Amino acid sequence: MGITKTQIFTAEQNELATILKVLGNPARIAILQHINNQKDCICNDIVEEIGLAQSTISQHLKELKSISLIEGEISGKRVCYCINQNKWQEILVLLNDFFDKTNLNCC
Repeated sequence: MGITKTQIFTAEQNELATILKVLGNPARIAILQHINNQKDCICNDIVEEIGLAQSTISQHLKELKSISLIEGEISGKRVCYCINQNKWQEILVLLNDFFDKTNLNCC
C-alpha cells in the first residue's frame, strides 16, 4: 500500500496544517474571541453571542477541542469552556517559528 500524503511531510508541517485548517473558519475565530474576552469559563452564552444554531456551535467546539485549543468542564448539564493556555502558547510558538523562518526575498 502507498504512503499517505501526510507521511511525506514533517510532524511540524502536519501539525501546523491541522491547526490552520481548524482556525480557517470565521465562526471558530468568533467563538475563540468570545471565550477569550470572558473573565471566566463560559457555558451557554456562545449560541446567543455568535448567532448560530446550537448544533453548529457544538460542531465548531468539537473541532476546537480536537486540537486541544479549548477545554471543557462539565457543570451540571452544561459544559463550560475556556482557552487551553498551554496549547495557545504552543500554537503561538509554532506560528512565530513558521513566520520567522519565512524569507521574503521572492520576486
